[in-house]
Amino acid sequence: MTEMGKIFIVIGVVLIIVGLLWGFIGKLPGDISFKKGNFSFHFPIMTSIIVSIILSLIFFIISRFR
Repeated sequence: MTEMGKIFIVIGVVLIIVGLLWGFIGKLPGDISFKKGNFSFHFPIMTSIIVSIILSLIFFIISRFR
């Protein structure tokens, strides 16, 4: 398999994972959501941490196959 083929497979897997997790984004415990009057503030801190961990694992696995 060529290098470009591996890159497309990895991109596809990442997009599938993001698509499956999309429904949970912003709804996890630990995400900060604040609304008062016309003003609303949302900071998905727990979602950011989980996405970071998942991406770190994916890139670690990719680097092991090189």
